[in-house]
Amino acid sequence: MNLTEYKETDNPSNSNSQKTDPSPASSSSTDLALMEVALNEAKKAQNKGEVPIGAIITRPFEDCSPKDQEIKSPSNEPFQIVGRGHNLRESGGDPTLHAEIIAIREAAEAFGSWRLINTTIYVTLEPCLMCMGALLQARIGRLVYGARDPKAGACGSLYDLSNDKRLNHTIEVSAGILAEESSKLLRSFFSNLRERKKETSTR
Repeated sequence: MNLTEYKETDNPSNSNSQKTDPSPASSSSTDLALMEVALNEAKKAQNKGEVPIGAIITRPFEDCSPKDQEIKSPSNEPFQIVGRGHNLRESGGDPTLHAEIIAIREAAEAFGSWRLINTTIYVTLEPCLMCMGALLQARIGRLVYGARDPKAGACGSLYDLSNDKRLNHTIEVSAGILAEESSKLLRSFFSNLRERKKETSTR
């Protein structure tokens, strides 16, 4: 994302260019619940003064090892969260510390492998080129994201790496899940940031 500002015009509901956006009404209850978890990760970033973007990675519970099942009860849920992340680029001083990258690293450690086959990643903002490249490299099967990113999105906005037949992997995409909530969080962050800059400049 071009992290200078996030305007009302960046709201996915204001554009017809994203072909993969389904109606939010078609979202499953599981997708909505898990995107809420990703939004909670985004709020953690916001509380640290970071741009509020969050991500989680899940896998079907039946794919978990017996050891994992002993540690984490399914609690009647058909999935297990194996990776979480929120934006830490500023506090970490590292341009690669996007929410998706952090979640992928945590999931790979949980798997004991770089191949995150049969997993789904939930992220509050459309991934950038770097993050889409990482998703493809990790062989993640499905991407669910909230707000579209018309300035840097690589899943239908500026580029679409999710379904490029020239690559050796493709990713199923569900877009626009809790898009307004994700957009509102970003707009609020940048609005507050601009206000703080104004206050500083007038002192």
